[in-house]
Amino acid sequence: MAMPPILRWIVPLAVVLAGCSIPPKPDAPTLRTEAPLAGVPTQAGQSWPAADWWKQYGDAQLDALEAKALEGAPSLNEASARFGTAEKSIDIARAEAGVSIDGNAQFQRQRLSETGLIPPAFLGFTWYNQADLGVQFRYDFDFWGKQRAAIEAAVDEVRAAEAESAAAVLMLTTAVADTYFGWQADQARLALATALVENLERNRKLAGLRVARGIEPPDTVHAADGQLANAREQKAAIVGSAQMRRAALAALLGVAPAELPELEAKPLPAVAGGLPADARLDLIARRPDIAASRWRIEAALRRVDQARAEFYPDLNLTALAGLSSIDMDQFLTTGSRVFNVSPALHLPIFAGGRLKARFGASKAQLDAAVAQYDSAVVSAARDTATQALNLQQIDARRVERAAQVAATEALQDAAQARARRGLTDDRSVLAAEAQLLQQRDAATALDAQAISADISLTKALGGGYRFEAPPQTDSTQSVSQAGSR
Repeated sequence: MAMPPILRWIVPLAVVLAGCSIPPKPDAPTLRTEAPLAGVPTQAGQSWPAADWWKQYGDAQLDALEAKALEGAPSLNEASARFGTAEKSIDIARAEAGVSIDGNAQFQRQRLSETGLIPPAFLGFTWYNQADLGVQFRYDFDFWGKQRAAIEAAVDEVRAAEAESAAAVLMLTTAVADTYFGWQADQARLALATALVENLERNRKLAGLRVARGIEPPDTVHAADGQLANAREQKAAIVGSAQMRRAALAALLGVAPAELPELEAKPLPAVAGGLPADARLDLIARRPDIAASRWRIEAALRRVDQARAEFYPDLNLTALAGLSSIDMDQFLTTGSRVFNVSPALHLPIFAGGRLKARFGASKAQLDAAVAQYDSAVVSAARDTATQALNLQQIDARRVERAAQVAATEALQDAAQARARRGLTDDRSVLAAEAQLLQQRDAATALDAQAISADISLTKALGGGYRFEAPPQTDSTQSVSQAGSR
């Protein structure tokens, strides 16, 4: 559609006038391209987690729990609601842009005032009918990209919400796995605690017999009673821990504890996790929380463009076609046709303070988004380094604990050999057995810590998430190609 002649010189003049107060376009921020993980040991050949990372443990029970949790856990509802809200914002932004067509039908009956500007005596009637039927067309010329920026910002906010949903899924799946293996560790420790209680009960019986025969002083029985009570207390604590973990699993799955399927005790799996060699460069693309922060920056950049476009003149075209008549018999005739074409130009001359405030607020939101992104990267690096070093420390402790278990097993074998030859009584055998049970309990606790640390490292590495970088445009090129700070 050709521009009306009057607008051919008004538009350039308006642009010149508006250009006097338009703020300069801010430079795109420089963002980190790698996580600060220098000095943290990596493991050659270690791969990144897969999307279904929990299947690496080879536990069908865990697979079923994860599937149940992902079906509709309460913790995912909020993330889903945020994603749905963000999607609706795209529809709103698109609805406000481009062409709009409205239909209008109206009928009214009105009485004229006898003392009004045009008396009924002059017109020859007091009451009259008015009927209108028409279609209105409106088109906003988005010369400065304001509406386009609003749509792009809404799209980026949807992508940020999608990344946040992925972060919620990762939190849920890691919590389920950690709680499940904590329950398995409780079952293994409960078996050891039960055996220790039985061992100390036999020791208490022997001590009672020796005291009754006058071989040992009564203090021997008191000491045995104290040891037995302590072992029973530890067993009760493990039983309570297992019950609480079942309740926690039920809550994560969104069911009542009674509805949780029966779980079978299984040996704890072996773990051999570590930090991938390319963690410094690839961690930013693997963490959903960092991806969400990155998309928030993109949305904030678009909001800045939108606020800056407000300074430019706004040109729109309105057209109307329809029928209008006060004579209902003539309403559908050609003489009742109504046409109207109305180009309009809006120039914000005396709104500079309000527009500058909006532009300043959009820049502040951009700065906040950049600061949040930097904080997310640093926090992710700290979390990853902590979990990797923790797993490394636990592995070292497990090696030493295995040596202690082996030494204690040798002591038990020696005590049993002496007892078979009649050199000692059963007390030394029971003492060696109790010490071995305690060492195995400590080793099981370390194994559980290793699995928990491995799951935490999987979470720190993003749990199989992969961030797709936004396409480069004139306003985002420097963000996408930014170097490290």
